[in-house]
Amino acid sequence: MTGIAERPTISSTRQTLTPRQRTALRGHLAGDREKTRLLIEQIGEQMVAFMAARRDTATDDEHDPEGPTLAFERSQSSAMLAQSEQHLADIDAALLRLELGTYGLCMKCGGAIAVGRLQVRPQASLCIRCAENVR
Repeated sequence: MTGIAERPTISSTRQTLTPRQRTALRGHLAGDREKTRLLIEQIGEQMVAFMAARRDTATDDEHDPEGPTLAFERSQSSAMLAQSEQHLADIDAALLRLELGTYGLCMKCGGAIAVGRLQVRPQASLCIRCAENVR
């Protein structure tokens, strides 16, 4: 032994989720995916309504009291849409990792992601230690 800590390989750190845990986490991911898909649809409809409202109002934003409000709401909706689309992509990636058998393993260090973390954030792709280093 050299005294240097060796980084564990993925094969030596395979997390053994019980079938019940895998089923529960898959169900949570599927439910969250459906909610997120519906939210994206709803935000898209709101954005269409903002655009329609924008067309129906005066084009002089500088003097139109509704102009800045509509622009602000559209900006907020755009940000929420981007966040929701990223969340959906994260969920889809987690579902793929479930199918590939790599779910629950940190994509950075290969170590196991704590079951508690997966229960709170089932789409997590990093262990807590690696996630803290991202910030």
